[in-house]
Amino acid sequence: MASSIPVSVPADALSVGGGPRGGSVARRTRRLVTAGAGFVLLLGLVAGAAPWLSPHDPVRQSLRGRLAAPTLEGADGRAHPLGTDHLGRDVLSRTLYGARVSLLVGFAAVAVGSLVGGALGILAGYRGGWTDSVVMTVADAQLAFPFVLLAIGIIGVLGPSFPTLVAVIGLSGWVDYARVLRSQVLVLRSREFVDAILALGGAVPRIVARHILPNVLSTLVVIATLQLARAIVLEATLSFLGLGIQPPTPSWGGMIQEGREYLDSAWWISIFPGCLLLLTSLVVSRSGDWLRDLLDPTLRSE
Repeated sequence: MASSIPVSVPADALSVGGGPRGGSVARRTRRLVTAGAGFVLLLGLVAGAAPWLSPHDPVRQSLRGRLAAPTLEGADGRAHPLGTDHLGRDVLSRTLYGARVSLLVGFAAVAVGSLVGGALGILAGYRGGWTDSVVMTVADAQLAFPFVLLAIGIIGVLGPSFPTLVAVIGLSGWVDYARVLRSQVLVLRSREFVDAILALGGAVPRIVARHILPNVLSTLVVIATLQLARAIVLEATLSFLGLGIQPPTPSWGGMIQEGREYLDSAWWISIFPGCLLLLTSLVVSRSGDWLRDLLDPTLRSE
């Protein structure tokens, strides 16, 4: 009889998702998600408190102090920690108020896109047939059409306004929700528990609300987090092109556009809002990736 030889296997080799190393990865990912959410919450609090935190009126002009470098005592006798723009407006105050615009447009656009895309994706996945074909055909058609041209056409007809901007950005992102949720609902619809509920006389709306939606909710949250960064960048892009928030209301994209002619002499007009836009979009998008890893154990790194 062959003798049994004990073989020592490292613990890390046996821990894919639930072992010591998998647990440390999960804890680190959870901390990263918490840090990202904390940054967004802090930015939201700062933006909400902009009327109290801003040292100056963001639309007040002072040609006497125009293009002043960052200083604690400007030509007008007031502090301008981030300098002033070409009209003498305080860059720090405008940056704080611009955060309100970016977050408000971003969250509103995500709400619109998730509601429309989530509903159509679940409907297409559960009903199938011609409903699925129509929804996916419209989604493919939108993906084939450049977003900027679509935005220019819609805003050119309706005029630039906050509701139009939210609708354009929100409806531009519904395809991602619809395609992902459709694929998940197609799998869930074929599961035995759905057949059992139907056999017991369960209504379709109740099945969707009580059993389908909870199973795709985590995916919906992850997509919404990733779409938030996209919505913030799109708002800044449209404002940079003059199609978004109109002056004198401050927005990060508008501030970058206003300061691009003064990059060699007054770099602070564009650099500070641009850096904050970059940091916000990077943190939010990475938080979406970390949240996806946290909610889907198969994607965790070893």
